[in-house]
Amino acid sequence: LIQCGIHYSLDVSAPLLRTQGYVDGRWVSAASVFPVLDPATGEEIARVSDCGPAEAKQAVDAAYKAFHSWKQYSAKERSVLLRKWFDLLMLHKEDLAKLITFECGKPMQESLGEIAYSASFLEWFSEEARRVYGDVVPSPAKDRKLLLLKQPVGVSSIITPWNFPSAMITRKAGAALAAGCTVVVKPAEDTPLSALALAELAEQAGIPAGVFNVVPCSRERTPSVGEVLCTDPLVAKISFTGSTATGKVLLKLAADTVKKASMELGGHAPFIVFDSADVDRAVVGAMASKFRNSGQTCVCSNRFLVQSGIHDHFLEKLGRAMDAELRLGHGAEPGTTQGPLINTRAAEKVVHQVSDAVSRGAKVLRGGKRLDGSFMEPTLLAGVTTDMICTQEETFGPLLPVIRCARSPVYSCLKSLHTTCLYQFDNECKKNDRIELVLHRYTHKLAADSRDESLRIEIVARRLMIFKLCIKTLLTCSALKPTSKAAGCVQVLKMLTRSSWSVRTEDKQLLSFKVVY
Repeated sequence: LIQCGIHYSLDVSAPLLRTQGYVDGRWVSAASVFPVLDPATGEEIARVSDCGPAEAKQAVDAAYKAFHSWKQYSAKERSVLLRKWFDLLMLHKEDLAKLITFECGKPMQESLGEIAYSASFLEWFSEEARRVYGDVVPSPAKDRKLLLLKQPVGVSSIITPWNFPSAMITRKAGAALAAGCTVVVKPAEDTPLSALALAELAEQAGIPAGVFNVVPCSRERTPSVGEVLCTDPLVAKISFTGSTATGKVLLKLAADTVKKASMELGGHAPFIVFDSADVDRAVVGAMASKFRNSGQTCVCSNRFLVQSGIHDHFLEKLGRAMDAELRLGHGAEPGTTQGPLINTRAAEKVVHQVSDAVSRGAKVLRGGKRLDGSFMEPTLLAGVTTDMICTQEETFGPLLPVIRCARSPVYSCLKSLHTTCLYQFDNECKKNDRIELVLHRYTHKLAADSRDESLRIEIVARRLMIFKLCIKTLLTCSALKPTSKAAGCVQVLKMLTRSSWSVRTEDKQLLSFKVVY
């Protein structure tokens, strides 16, 4: 995989390769350091300050102090500073992309795409900062006026994942700063360099001290740092992207001080192919939605439900596409499309899921082997059943399990309580263009200015959207008999009523409606 004798070195401009924490406008060292490794080679590329609870508390205090002055900045002033930050990201996009490739493993082309994506949030929120409008409400009393003013909530703790080490920070911090909030960022232990480079550029852009803080830490210190960021009474808001299990822990920590919280948690997206689908389009969609970042995105298709009539043809074309388009290697090599997984634990998880599937009767059509380090062959499995681990848990790797469905694949999809995105291909469902649009938008990027709820499904805030989509699919699909439609809708309702998820009052209307053909 890695060409013999070639040494890959991280060559970026010195100011962007920061290894200390960034608190109150100063670069601060901690008592110890932790290594950052190139996941493709296992070699150490930097040693970063291992911040602990003390540094996290200092960052929160600095952010709280800065909040009182930052919120007084005019919308135009905040807008100008965010725009300068955006301009600096675009100016240094090559170096920033190298940081992502070397600490995250992404192919360089994908890393450049992430920097453009990352910068787009700063551009968008720099413009939206000027448009934080209030409202005037008609008063029931003649001598009163009701005015609604929007105010920043305060210090925001931002905890981000390693798979988008730049974009997930600007997506959250851009919104916070535009609104007048200050932030403390805790980047993933695997990818702190991108966060620290963003801090350097924020400083160059003129963002005041204490407004943007970064506290990197090792895996061992993450729980104690996270506890400070979620329990400190000076923190008003938490924003987290990561696993569902970690999200639950953070919500529990935030409950005692009743903090506002935004959680973008793990997914288990189905990719559905009906007999009437255009196979070529379905294969293109499958390749894009599964193998981006080697399968390490929260909106990757995780299980593929294919109707029997098209199943064999789909597998044949998909296998050929994998052979022709996927090339493993170091992300710095031109032509690489599949980099390593983030670490050996991630590779072991994929191997475990493959082994479990094979032991239960699945057949490996492509790949299936773990290679050097954390590299994993892109793997295609056939004969997959719903009792296999790969259909029940998020994989986060280049594993594509295909389930043959005799009945409508939508019915099989509805059996899961973990669906967050729906990718569907069916030429006969004329009204389902929006669902195909979900696929194309998700497999590339969620645009910064996207406001369509069906395109921005987040597991906590929009957990019922998938059920609405499934019901719509069932009612509009001409390939299904009325009895199948009714049975499917009943299944949806049963799932809603027996689910442990909370249902808001306005959503309970879903539990009482008539099916009209």
